[in-house]
Amino acid sequence: MTTPAAERTTSTPEGPRFRYTPALAQEIELRWQDRWEERGTFHAANPDGDLTGPGGARPAGEPFFIMDMFPYPSGAGLHVGHPLGFIATDVTGRFRRMCGDNVLHTMGFDAFGLPAEQYAVQTGEHPRGVTERNIVTYRRQLRRAGLAHDQRRSFATIDPEYVRWTQWIFLQIFESWYDADAEAAPGSPAGSKGRARRIPELREELAAGTRPVPGHEGDNTGGAVWNALSEAERRDVVDAQRLAYVDSSPVNWCPGLGTVLANEEVTAEGKSERGNFPVFTKNLRQWKMRITAYADRLTDDLELIDWPDKVKAMQRNWIGRSHGAHVTFDVAGTSDYDAAGAGAEIEVFTTRPDTLFGATFMVVAPEHPLLDEVPAAWPDGTKSSWTGGHATPVEAVAAYRRESVNKSAVERQADAGKKTGVFTGHLAVNPVTGTHIPVFTADYVLMGYGTGAIMAVPGGDERDHDFARAYDLPVVYVVEPEGGLPEDFDGAYSGAGVAVRSSNDRLSLDGLGIDEAKARIIAWLGENGVGQGTTTYRLNDWLFSRQRYWGEPFPVVWDEDDRPVAVPDSMLPVDLPEVPDYAPRTFEPDDVHSEPEAPLGRNDDWVNVTLDLGDGPRRYRRDTNTMPNWAGSCWYYLRYLDPADTEHAVDPALERYWMGPRHNASSGAAGGVDLYIGGVEHAVLHLLYARFWHKVLFDLGYVSSLEPFGKLFNQGYIQAFAYTDARGAYVPAAEVIEEKAADGSVRFTWNGEPVNQEYGKIGKSLKNVVSPDDMYEAYGADTFRVYEMSMGPLDQSRPWNTRDVVGSQRFLQRLWRNVVNEETGETTVSDDEPDTGTLRALHRTIADVRAEMEGMRPNTAIAKLITLNNHLTGLDSVPRAAIEPLVLMTAPVAPHIAEELWEKLGHAESLAHEPFPVADPRYLVADTVTCVVQIKGKVRAKFEVAPDISEADLEAVALAEPNVIRFLDGAEVRKVIVRAPKLVNIVPA
Repeated sequence: MTTPAAERTTSTPEGPRFRYTPALAQEIELRWQDRWEERGTFHAANPDGDLTGPGGARPAGEPFFIMDMFPYPSGAGLHVGHPLGFIATDVTGRFRRMCGDNVLHTMGFDAFGLPAEQYAVQTGEHPRGVTERNIVTYRRQLRRAGLAHDQRRSFATIDPEYVRWTQWIFLQIFESWYDADAEAAPGSPAGSKGRARRIPELREELAAGTRPVPGHEGDNTGGAVWNALSEAERRDVVDAQRLAYVDSSPVNWCPGLGTVLANEEVTAEGKSERGNFPVFTKNLRQWKMRITAYADRLTDDLELIDWPDKVKAMQRNWIGRSHGAHVTFDVAGTSDYDAAGAGAEIEVFTTRPDTLFGATFMVVAPEHPLLDEVPAAWPDGTKSSWTGGHATPVEAVAAYRRESVNKSAVERQADAGKKTGVFTGHLAVNPVTGTHIPVFTADYVLMGYGTGAIMAVPGGDERDHDFARAYDLPVVYVVEPEGGLPEDFDGAYSGAGVAVRSSNDRLSLDGLGIDEAKARIIAWLGENGVGQGTTTYRLNDWLFSRQRYWGEPFPVVWDEDDRPVAVPDSMLPVDLPEVPDYAPRTFEPDDVHSEPEAPLGRNDDWVNVTLDLGDGPRRYRRDTNTMPNWAGSCWYYLRYLDPADTEHAVDPALERYWMGPRHNASSGAAGGVDLYIGGVEHAVLHLLYARFWHKVLFDLGYVSSLEPFGKLFNQGYIQAFAYTDARGAYVPAAEVIEEKAADGSVRFTWNGEPVNQEYGKIGKSLKNVVSPDDMYEAYGADTFRVYEMSMGPLDQSRPWNTRDVVGSQRFLQRLWRNVVNEETGETTVSDDEPDTGTLRALHRTIADVRAEMEGMRPNTAIAKLITLNNHLTGLDSVPRAAIEPLVLMTAPVAPHIAEELWEKLGHAESLAHEPFPVADPRYLVADTVTCVVQIKGKVRAKFEVAPDISEADLEAVALAEPNVIRFLDGAEVRKVIVRAPKLVNIVPA
């Protein structure tokens, strides 16, 4: 993308002709961006194929694959908070390239999704047109930032060829099942078992009789059971085993959006992430992916990758692996008294089976099938507080069910503290005590979690204890600490201790520690046929259907028996049809009785088709759901390796080169992308889904890496001040005036009226958006880059303050003046050898900057560069031997000015592939002294300096220190007291 000459016109700068002004910065930046593109400077070389390096070169150095999380191209374009991570990856990529690596860095666009569809609903414009226009804006803004992307590898998830391969991967998952007993795929960690296998292998083994037929009793030796089934029955058996399957089960239905949502798309308040609409539980028939089959691997393999502990913990908690036991409680009753209870059972899962002797009641979810029939009358011993004021269990349960259906799952959990519930009339038998205990229903128990029933142990669980106290139920303490509980203890004890009051005539846990008691009770439950040890997971299978238009159509059709049939590869991609209306039917946000109606169903010619799928022309019905927007982002990193490949989703040889286990010195046994930068908000959405897809592809032999992302780095956020008027309405932040009173207080006004300041997100609705375009115009891209990278540690959030950008501009202006005469434009460096002090300063800087860059601490690296630049500024003449390494070290953060200075220093080739400077150990042995900087008598900065540093140099270093600049906050300096080399005291005006 070459920038038109008209866009490069700038006003005549004030002052010397060759001063580094925003106008000159823009001219330099646009020129170098054109050169990089023309020369293919940042082309990453594949080991074979059409994608070569600059000048057709093949790879040199180790492969290093660096990525940003997929941006969604919104209509508003970028604000200054967006490029933080993008610039950080660019700085790292440029540094690694100068260290000799073959760096792959590009960026595509996650282009399906709700915003474009909502805009299309409002305007009637096709979402594709809106999205492609937004992508043009994003590409222009990203290019203008000087990002070193290999543009040949860029794409959008809406590109037909990309949709084709997304649908192809779906079909690989659809045509697979998970064999938990199979030997793990080659390259798996030692001792692991289980992998995805092809559906034809399942059919072959069922036909051969080497495995039983799920859901059908009998000995399948020789395929006896399988061969007795009709083909329709066989298809039902197979379809139920697929990794992508259709199931009717409780889902998150959002009437206000007209679509169902995955658990991860529902907020803690029980609302949709998009739109903040209420979400309800509803039984619907939807596509799902069997991510639960990979729960153990998704948990265990976190140990193989370099991710933040916080993100690993979030994934472990979301998967929620728990070790415990399933316990069966018989429901007491006779056919005369309780028809539903006769022979019925309730199964619970508990992580604390050792507390079974303390279970004094049970609670089931309102949706539990046990409640489809309840006793006609209250049994003897029923307390009035249990009935909810109803005359019979039938009335009580029916009323409670009606009340619960209008609550979301999160609301039900939040209301647990209100202790609502009713006795169902059912009595269960505690299998270890033999006593009858009442069965309640309460909506804080969810049918979608566990078995939909719990055994309540009020002596060991606070919620159970509160419920017991509210309903006058017994409390038995079965675990006590050493020395016992206090006589007046009233509450739940869940700490360490030993079992007490936990014995019958066949079993005693008394005196055992918790772990030993667990092992013994689990063995006893199994021996007596009333339970078994097991592992459960919080993770549910991934809901994969959306009732939206703007998404990938499913590459599946439904036959006359309403069974799914895969579309052959030759018919991919399945394109979206034209429809008269893009909106799904939406409903009143609280209309829990509504049903999904997808937009694709409005094109009958597309939905009902005649296809020849190998057995002659037949009528089929297309699926009118679309895939969620997560589908495209599950595998996009693989397509970066060669987006023009028409034979593979990803070439196995390229995947081994760029991502295979130990593909470079820093890659681990799991392989994957070498550095992935993005926000922590994707911890249990995109990152979990992508790991699942990758593991399926690994099992099927398409990739060699165990994990998609070997190293993950979560950047912080750039936040900003926003301002509200007396009505609470936001006003334009750029127009707010800050006024300081004589007493030091500060007030803010807009149009002469006072406004309130608040701090947080940057957003269009908050009227505090600052566009990168404004920064490019006012300061230049390099200044913008240096400012964003110097604001603080990358993993921490920080406030945006446009007034502080000038500090970064001054650094670049000083660097420019150390090479170029502002009056004549001539280079002013000398060929004299640097003195010893300069060599020490130079090589200490080289060593420190390299360490900071390797540790992804560009803010401290920039501080070191400023210090060295200020040292050189104080010399009578700047030695070439000192300034050239400084220019090279500056290049990752300010590449355009570095390229321009490098050329002015007499170099014909770009510095993008020049070696990063290496420190000479001889100059690193000099002693240093810690200098303390005080502002108003308080220590605000510390740094190391040479013992013989001059007072003038020390003052310059102190005033350039980022923390000093921040604390001065633009204030003038009245006096600087220097006591070299240990103290600088700054007195603001």
